[in-house]
Amino acid sequence: QVQLVESGGGLVQPGGSLRLSCVASGFTFSRYSMTCYRQAPGKERELVATITRVGDVTNYADSMKGRFTISRDNAKNTVYLQLNSLKPEDTGVYFCNAHRLSYDYWGQGTQVTVSS
Repeated sequence: QVQLVESGGGLVQPGGSLRLSCVASGFTFSRYSMTCYRQAPGKERELVATITRVGDVTNYADSMKGRFTISRDNAKNTVYLQLNSLKPEDTGVYFCNAHRLSYDYWGQGTQVTVSS
């Protein structure tokens, strides 16, 4: 059974940090590129960051560059998203996605709320 389970979300003050984790099971994690998305209230889902299968290349949405860092540990079947210098507009549900050829898997998401 394919599963992607996100964790690490919560309530944080502006300027704070969170580390999100996404643990994969049921498929060969190291063969999949991984992408993190977020969906703010009332908005469409948007790409946050992506990382290649071996983790040698990463890409970020412009508004996240320099604040967010995506990484992965293939031995632990886990992708991480470090969120720093958080702003209220970073509030939303963060999802992880595994992609390879025609295969696309999604997690259930974890809520991040940035508020004072």
